[in-house]
Amino acid sequence: MHFIPSFDFERIFLQPWSGSELVAWNGQVILMGLLVCWASGIIGTFIVVRRMALMGDAISHGILPGLVIAYLLWGSLDIGPMLIGACTAGMACSFCIEWLNQNSSLKKDASMAIVFTTFFALGVTLINLQTGHLDIDTECILYGEIGLTPLAPKLIFMGIDLGNRSLWTIGVIFILIVLTICVFYRQLLLTSFDAILAQSFGWPVKGIHFALMLLLALCTVASLEAVGVILVVAMLIFPCVTASFFFKRLPVILLCTFPLGVLYTFGGFHLAHWLDCSIAAAMVIAASSVFLIALIISPQIRIGRFFYRQKTL
Repeated sequence: MHFIPSFDFERIFLQPWSGSELVAWNGQVILMGLLVCWASGIIGTFIVVRRMALMGDAISHGILPGLVIAYLLWGSLDIGPMLIGACTAGMACSFCIEWLNQNSSLKKDASMAIVFTTFFALGVTLINLQTGHLDIDTECILYGEIGLTPLAPKLIFMGIDLGNRSLWTIGVIFILIVLTICVFYRQLLLTSFDAILAQSFGWPVKGIHFALMLLLALCTVASLEAVGVILVVAMLIFPCVTASFFFKRLPVILLCTFPLGVLYTFGGFHLAHWLDCSIAAAMVIAASSVFLIALIISPQIRIGRFFYRQKTL
């Protein structure tokens, strides 16, 4: 019994693209992975530079009770009610963290840990109380199944089939995130590095913070069914921290999200075909591998400094 399957280049790299049906199916999987990586990576860059890396984990877990309550109120798993419920819960989670941080002696990381575990436990409890009446799978929320993206419901507009609804949802949110960053880049930049100076300019620092949390909640809920919480949290963190080993300017780090997203998605997709495992998990492994390589060769690290010194001799 082999722990790791034998490496077969044709099965891993060529077979997934060997026919038009496979290209159409796997193309949707790849597109979903790219959009999730790019959307999460852009938002995550501002989360990381604000030293709030745990906030992504907090929001992504904290939206669970909002999803459950939205289902109980509307009786539907449609994206509209789910977005409303998730955004409401995400904003409530963010507000509770800020309130605890400002009105107690707790550090911010402790406040985040307390709030998101409480919210997630509340969501799980609500699901258990509604067993038999509630069709929400906590494992799906945690792990997702990006490989089944092509089976998502179709988006019908005025009787016209526009294609995969999940792809449209994450695509629209990705465009919204990009437009928001482009329009409010200066405000996001200054509030991320010097909130006091931004406040002296009369900018609504707290409003900008909660707007960022809202975008984070939107990105998370749009990605949950396909990739789960784990991949979303990983993609919030890995692109920024990996790029920051080599670049210091924020615009360059943001742009690095795109090639890194391609590496994570294609690397994870083909790794999953090799190991016969979850594509979302394989994408995180791919991201971790790229991070480790960047860490080793980075000029900031001792090994990397030796590598660069040898290269210049």
